[in-house]
Amino acid sequence: MQQRAHLFSLRIAHALRESINRTGYDSTKFGKDLLAGITVGIIAIPLAMALAIASGVAPQYGLYTAIIGGIVIAISGGSRYSISGPTAAFVVILYPIVQQYGFGGLLLATIMSGLILVIMAILRLGRFIEYIPEAVTLGFTGGIAVVIATLQFNDILGLSIETLPEHYWDKLASLVSALPELHLPSFTVAIFTLVIMLIWPKFKTVIPAHLPAVIFGSLFALVLNNMGMEIATIGSRFHYLLPDGSQGAGIPPYLPTFEWPWLQAGANGQALVLSWTLLSDLLPAAFAIAMLGAIESLLCAVVLDGITGKRHSANSELLGQGIGNIVVPFFGGITATAAIARSAANVKAGAQTPISAVIHGLVVLASLVLFAPLLAYLPMPSMAVLLLVVAWNMSEAGKVLHLLKTAPKSDLWVFAICFSFTILFDMVLAITAGILLAAVLFMKEIAEMVKVTDITDNKRIVAADIPAGWRVFKINGPLFFAAADRVFSELAVKTTEVDGLVLYLDGVPLLDAGGLAAMDQFVNQCKIYNTQVIFCDLQFQPLKTLARAGVKPIGGVTSFSPTLHEALRDIANY
Repeated sequence: MQQRAHLFSLRIAHALRESINRTGYDSTKFGKDLLAGITVGIIAIPLAMALAIASGVAPQYGLYTAIIGGIVIAISGGSRYSISGPTAAFVVILYPIVQQYGFGGLLLATIMSGLILVIMAILRLGRFIEYIPEAVTLGFTGGIAVVIATLQFNDILGLSIETLPEHYWDKLASLVSALPELHLPSFTVAIFTLVIMLIWPKFKTVIPAHLPAVIFGSLFALVLNNMGMEIATIGSRFHYLLPDGSQGAGIPPYLPTFEWPWLQAGANGQALVLSWTLLSDLLPAAFAIAMLGAIESLLCAVVLDGITGKRHSANSELLGQGIGNIVVPFFGGITATAAIARSAANVKAGAQTPISAVIHGLVVLASLVLFAPLLAYLPMPSMAVLLLVVAWNMSEAGKVLHLLKTAPKSDLWVFAICFSFTILFDMVLAITAGILLAAVLFMKEIAEMVKVTDITDNKRIVAADIPAGWRVFKINGPLFFAAADRVFSELAVKTTEVDGLVLYLDGVPLLDAGGLAAMDQFVNQCKIYNTQVIFCDLQFQPLKTLARAGVKPIGGVTSFSPTLHEALRDIANY
């Protein structure tokens, strides 16, 4: 049980306490954390902005999320190396919320999701990450990747679609119908950025490919803009109000400030009107955010455990994620969760403790204050390509191909349902349908594995002579509702042919209420035909179930024996 303690423990700041209290913290560790934090902070800047844009909000809100969420979750969470901030997985949930309820609605939904995550942590639900099949995870992440990639073609092709439709096929139709409006300079910048991202890893430097790709893409776009070709940039697309009432371009070079989320703008541009109706309308979206946040953050923690050999605290991580998502919206940040790619980069850069994630947040903060004017030059086609590559990476195409080649048909069905439902409907429906289908198919497979075997003539097991009219049957497998009815129906047929049955149950690890009901029907059948039954070698759980149900021997019909040997000795007297 000790090796599974990480699935049940819960305390605030678990990862920070563990990493510092166990081995201490010195200047050497701080130096490594500092280097890792700076590295990941630089990586996070363009990603945070691009993900905010993809979610339907201004880019500075992605930076606010990386700053506040990255620091708060690192300090309060349960995973030592996780880097939290905006992630690609949330785009398919957040974008529709912004369209329907505005920025204020998104912030309210994020706070509600944080409360749900805290409740999940208190209820110790972190361990249930074990019960999500890989086919479900690959299905919905692959579907999310397809949707994110599709959303980027508006900027990659330089099209003039202001808002894409809600449904996926309508999105595709809009993109196809707008293809004649292809803006060749924007498309050229996108291709140039993509080529650099593909070529850069061949140089085998420590600098991640997306940084030079975005920088060179920005320089290329700047040249084209000076030639009058009008490449959309963050500065041309987004604006903010200055203290004197005038308008600034790009990102405001200010620290995030405290504001009540429910006073932010709704879908109509006016401040939200806080009401129970609004909260109830946002609850399904908040639940979806919480579920995806839990899955994403805990999967990230599991991946990091595999890389480092350390152990995260699942419930403590949910608590940290919940606290972070409650706090972030009060400073203008959107939904945050652990990002696998940034967290892996954190480990590779030599991180020792959650202090590296705090430093990452401070680096993003410094970029906001010091370099906001430069960030306004980032071209939208380059940002879209960055997200296109992120979508490809999150799709885990290699794992999907391996699954398609090696997995049984049941897993392929689960994957297909999750993948298609995520694209065509929504992620919550996809995960729900996938888990339910996986559970049903699993129960079907387990039920089919439960076997009844006549071992009367097997002298290796049944060494004693059996009286005429008696048969010995061995049952292997759990007698749960999906299998027990078939098993006892098969045995019921035998009651018309024999005087008595010995049921050898040492291979039955489980008996549930459905199995108990099927057993009662079988015993009633035995009463009708005056067939005697001896149940022997019951394991602990079935024996406990029978005791709890008050099942007792029935004179002349049923009896119980501790071993097969004693059962055979008893029937020798018949």
